[in-house]
Parts: sequence; structure tokens; C-alpha cells
Amino acid sequence: MAKVKYYYDPEKLAFHKIKTKKGKKIGVALLFVAASALFGFLCFVVLLNTPFFETPKDRLLTREIDNMKLQYELLNRKAALMEEALGNVEERDNNLYRTYFNATPIPEEQRKAGFGGVNRYKELEGYNNSDLVKNTTKRIDVLSKEIVIQSKSLDEIAKLAKDKEKLLSAIPAIQPVKNEDLRQMASGFGYRSDPFTKVRKFHAGMDFSARSGTVIYATGDGVVSAADNKMSGYGNRVVINHGYGYQTLYGHMSKFAVKAGQRVKRGDIIGYVGSTGRSEAPHLHYEVHKNGTVVNPLNFYYGNISAKEYVLIAKLANQENQSLD
Repeated sequence: MAKVKYYYDPEKLAFHKIKTKKGKKIGVALLFVAASALFGFLCFVVLLNTPFFETPKDRLLTREIDNMKLQYELLNRKAALMEEALGNVEERDNNLYRTYFNATPIPEEQRKAGFGGVNRYKELEGYNNSDLVKNTTKRIDVLSKEIVIQSKSLDEIAKLAKDKEKLLSAIPAIQPVKNEDLRQMASGFGYRSDPFTKVRKFHAGMDFSARSGTVIYATGDGVVSAADNKMSGYGNRVVINHGYGYQTLYGHMSKFAVKAGQRVKRGDIIGYVGSTGRSEAPHLHYEVHKNGTVVNPLNFYYGNISAKEYVLIAKLANQENQSLD
């Protein structure tokens, strides 16, 4: 039963009953209902955000997250298998293919390099599984870059293989003067006594002593870049660019059999032995250059002499005697 409320009237010195208007009662009732509804809604929201109350939608999202984690785990396993397979290809590429074709191996740092600079994965941050997604994405990016590098390397190897026959023809691989035409191997590569100053200095080639007019042969395919006497000391000289970093020089000729710009094959006659320039006697001064650096011609006579002949010529060439130029 509702309580009855009174108020005191000081003029009449009496208590009178307070009568509540019907509209006000309805308002109070509606306010109570609204407050109850709001309180109930807040309780419902709180329950939804606690682990003790799971809706069908939450269960669906949980299954999707678990499935995503499983898919990323499988993706990482596949990435590991791909990395292993690619690693085997990279090892063969560096230690077999590139070595065989005399190509510089690709450094490990270049193959495995990541992506520096701007944070490429910023948009993946701020989620519950950000580390999983970021690490997997980085792994796939690095793997993709490795595949691109390896693909370009194999393209280079394929081109080198295609050019292998040309390379073998271009390498200076025979003696420029035949053994039967030689008087002697006058001087080899290295420090020798200068015939004019008698001072020990570096001799950048090999001297083949032979009669004037003895035929001189191109030691590899290439293009004649010079046939003149413009370089001091060499007299009449021929220079052949073979490509692939190889160049040969033939000095002290009596006369030329080729001219600049002419293409020659290994074994073609390019000139004749003489004693022009800074020379003490008729001979051919022969040099081999690789990538701009002079190298020992003795390492390139595998094309037309036997093992026994090579041992003999190596013994003579290594003697520290006097050069002829």
C-alpha cells in the first residue's frame, strides 16, 4: 500500500493530505521503466564483453581467427620448404654454375637483404596477431626478393652458357709462334734483366726468339684494335680485343698481315717476326691482358701443345735470364 503524505497549513492550523496528480505518476513510472531499461542494456553490454558470455557471432569470429592462425602456420611451413629448396639452388648457382662460367658469386648479404627505410608494415600493427602477420609478410617479401635475384642470376647463366662456345674461341689458347719455328724461348713473364740497362725490371710478357719473317698467329678470335708503331718500345705491334675481358699484344713485328678493325680467328696470320722498336734481336714479344691486368701467357698454351712440351716451355720461361726488349 502506498504511503499517504500530508502537509501542514499554518493559516488553518491543520494537516491536509497531499494528492499526487495522475500525470506525474505516469511520468515517474515511465522514468523508472527507462532507467531500468538503461541499466539492463548496460548490464547486457558488460556481459557481452566478458569471457563468460559468448554469442554465436563471437564463436564464429573465434573460429575464423583460429583458422587464420592455422593458415599462417601452414604458410610458414611452406615458406620454410621454399627457403630450403631455394637455398640449394643458390648454393649450386654460386659454387657450380657461376664458378664454371667464371662469373662472380652473388654475396649472401645481397641475397638475404631485407627492406630498409620506411616502415612497410605499419598498416599491420595494432592488432592481436600483428606479430604473426608482420613476421610472415616479411618472410614472404624476403623470399620473393631472393627468387627475383636467383631468376636474374639464372638468366645471366643461360646467356653465358649460350656464349660459352664464343668464349672458348675468344680465349687466347695457343702459342703465337709454332714450336717448329722457334729458335728458343728467350724470356718469360716476371722480373728479368733489361738487355739495354742491365737493370732487373718486370717483363710483362714472353719473348719468342725466331728468324725474321717467321709467321705470327692470332691466339684467339677477336677484332684487331691496333696495327701500328705508335706505342714506344714495341715497334710494329698488333693488339687484338677478344672480348670477355681478354686482350693480346704482339710486338716487334717486321710487317703486318692485318689492319685495325679487322676480325680474326684463332690461327689466322696477323704478322711476321721482326726486331722493330726497342729490341735486341728478332723475336716476338707477346702479352695477355685480362680485365685490364697483364697476366702470364704461359697459362694459356693449352690449345696446341702437349703436356711434355708445356713442361719444357714452362721450365725455360721461368728461368730468370735476360729479356730481348
